[in-house]
Formats: sequence, structure tokens, C-alpha cells
Amino acid sequence: MLRKTKNFLQANNINYKKEHVNPLIVPERVYVLKFGKTKLNNRFIVEHTYTWTGRIKINKISLRLHGQQSPREFPNETELLHYLKRNIKRYTADVKE
Repeated sequence: MLRKTKNFLQANNINYKKEHVNPLIVPERVYVLKFGKTKLNNRFIVEHTYTWTGRIKINKISLRLHGQQSPREFPNETELLHYLKRNIKRYTADVKE
């Protein structure tokens, strides 16, 4: 899942870590991909379900930069990649503490 996004992150030397979360109450599955140059403080949250044929159907992709409260939401990976390519400097910078 998100193969194009992972390839984009690798091409720009951005570290990432992936994990699956399976909530018990809702039928949707959640896939989290944390990324950043030095700290993994940005993340994609992908809500997906499986069709009756077993294929993955992405319902929503949320992008949270530096722990923001209201994420940007994308319906598919193509629009997410378009946004990332336009704003590469914004999400690769780390927060000054």
C-alpha cells in the first residue's frame, strides 16, 4: 500500500516507519506511515477496507505535519503525491525546539 509514496520518500532521502492498526469497533483498517528527515514527527494515516474480492479500497488518506490537529485529507494516492511534490520543503523540515 502507498508504494508510489514510499518510493518518493526514498528518492528524497526521507526516513519512514510503517505500522498497521486494526481497531476492534469499526470495520475499517488503519495504516500509519511516519516520516521525517531526522525525527519521525509527520505521518500519513490511511483508512482502508477490503472489497469482496479481497482488494484494498482506500477510503481516506490524512496527512499530519508535525502533529497538527486538523490534517489534510486526500481521496487517493495520486492527489497526495501531487501535494507532496509541490510542498517538499514544508514536510521535510524539522520543528525547531
